[in-house]
Amino acid sequence: MNQVVSMSGQISALSIDPKPFKVYTHNQMDKIPQVAELPEEMRFEMKVVASVLPFRVNQYVIDELIDWQDPLNCPIFRLMFPQKEMLEAEDFDKVAELVRAGASMKELKVVVNEVREKLNPHPAGQKEMNVPQVNGEAIEGLQHKYRETVLFFPSQGQVCHSYCTFCFRWAQFVGDADLRFAAKEASQFHDYLREHTEVTDVLFTGGDPMVMKTKNLRAYLEAFMTDESLSHVQTIRIGSKALTFWPYRFVTDPDAEDLLELLRELSLAGKHVAFMAHYNHPKEMQTPVAKAAISAIRSTGAQIRSQGPLLNHINRDAQGWADMWREQVQLGIIPYYMFVERDTGAQHYFEVPLVEAWNIFRDAYQQVSGVARTVRGPSMSADPGKVEIQGVCEINGEKVISLRFIQGRNPDWVNRPFFAKYDEKATWLHHLEPAFGEEKWFWTDEFEAMKAGKM
Repeated sequence: MNQVVSMSGQISALSIDPKPFKVYTHNQMDKIPQVAELPEEMRFEMKVVASVLPFRVNQYVIDELIDWQDPLNCPIFRLMFPQKEMLEAEDFDKVAELVRAGASMKELKVVVNEVREKLNPHPAGQKEMNVPQVNGEAIEGLQHKYRETVLFFPSQGQVCHSYCTFCFRWAQFVGDADLRFAAKEASQFHDYLREHTEVTDVLFTGGDPMVMKTKNLRAYLEAFMTDESLSHVQTIRIGSKALTFWPYRFVTDPDAEDLLELLRELSLAGKHVAFMAHYNHPKEMQTPVAKAAISAIRSTGAQIRSQGPLLNHINRDAQGWADMWREQVQLGIIPYYMFVERDTGAQHYFEVPLVEAWNIFRDAYQQVSGVARTVRGPSMSADPGKVEIQGVCEINGEKVISLRFIQGRNPDWVNRPFFAKYDEKATWLHHLEPAFGEEKWFWTDEFEAMKAGKM
């Protein structure tokens, strides 16, 4: 019997039986009983794609979230299990030919690496522009793209309880050290923050920091409660999909109470603790243990904010988004972002045109009350910054797409509207062209100078 806080704020007993964590990876896919029942050709296709893109799923997701009576029409199945169309036809055929021929791992790796390189493993300048340096040396596991916010990738958190097929950080999980971000120790991270007092927010990300033992997470976080030289860091964000993939982490895992106590201590120390939960579908919040986990986190004083991309084959409908935002509000979660699927990995499979994305967002937004309209989007995390599609309008007889920076590499760009030629096929910022005969965006010259290292 576990004590959890009810949504009314009262402590109530809710029986959640502990569940052992059991995970399946690429080489164990055929051992999943439900997968063994799928058609042979489909299983082969999944194996081919999983040779290129990472695959990992656990027993909770298999048993509780997927409709195995109709898997191809189940959004969570497509969220978890690779599909043939996630690779371009030519690339799929190359890899499939080697798999059928029983090629050696060495032979397969050559072709697989070629395919991966075509999938833009590090979008938005993650390696070229986001990694800070001290004395000319890059700091491992750190990204500093926006003035106020630093992203930190603790080495113990560079895996997830399960992997999303759309994940823009897929390159973290394919076993290639050259493609990974990971910090090996906390001292360099803390030293960098001491030198950069403009930073108010730290985002622990990965992978998923919630795969870490609490004692390891505490080693990174405790300094923010005890070290006055880090007092400028006011908000601790934790990016995680554990509320979907392993809610037991907050309810019955051996150190679940230790984790909740850590979050509670951070809140009591005056830090704003923001749990950045990744959600793609209403179903992810509907199991008893998921609701218990949400309640447990909220009982610590931490806030839960939700974010996730708009995805073809998974959540390409306004009603689903409206339902999800309403349910989140009911559970005490703050809707935060609808993202555009990034230009990496299987983007061609998941992408939705920007104009359609805006229409879906607008339709969903109209269906919810003001407390759910905290959500922003559709937003592209592009090279120059987070760009929001604000709508389609006509100005001086020209149909245009209205855009603005929610966040930018130069803070002065933020909230400045700019306009693109109307293009109903465009799916990313670089597909768009400036409207009104302009040759370039207002930020182009400055951004190019940043890329060249001149600013």
